Amino acid sequence: MNRIGWRLASAVAFVTAGMALAIVYTGAPASPPAPRVAPPVYAAASGKPKVVGLPAENAPPAELTIASIGVRTPLVDLNRNPDGTLTVPSDYQVAGWYANGPTPGEGGGPPSVIAGHVDSEDGPAVFYRLRELKPGSAIEVRGIDNVVRRFTVYRVAEYAKTAFPANEVYAPKERAELRLITCTGDFDRRAGSYRGNLVAYAMLSKDGS
Repeated sequence: MNRIGWRLASAVAFVTAGMALAIVYTGAPASPPAPRVAPPVYAAASGKPKVVGLPAENAPPAELTIASIGVRTPLVDLNRNPDGTLTVPSDYQVAGWYANGPTPGEGGGPPSVIAGHVDSEDGPAVFYRLRELKPGSAIEVRGIDNVVRRFTVYRVAEYAKTAFPANEVYAPKERAELRLITCTGDFDRRAGSYRGNLVAYAMLSKDGS
């Protein structure tokens, strides 16, 4: 099993035996910022999480829930190693967020990015059913502040890795947006990865309903 490798330069590549995707921020500085120190882990506040559409403050994400496709996963930080690769989830059932980018719920810039495996040698992985999302599907991201940011999917698209439209996928938006990314298409046995990427586009909901 090849380890997942995220490589960050002008692009971030996510590669494994069952996954290969490219993340390119066109709105980012020409030289990527230094890696942020991973946020400390806080115990979730007691009581039922408050669900809101436009939070007053943003916080690093702790958990992703997509009820319509049976996804509930903690979110791990994806940061850079000294060699330029990013640390990634070792568990195929866990998704990760690009911690050098905006936090979910942050507007006025590129979208926040969450990525996960589609499958592994053992079977379906965390984002296996991502293709079932459709416009109107709800996504919830709970932050370490125990506030849930609710997003609504407005588009799901597939792209060949060789023609990934980075300018379109990562275009800065005034409203806070989110991208969920995994692999799709035919599996290239020689390269050990899929030939395409599946991208779910979502925007922060106007309310928490």
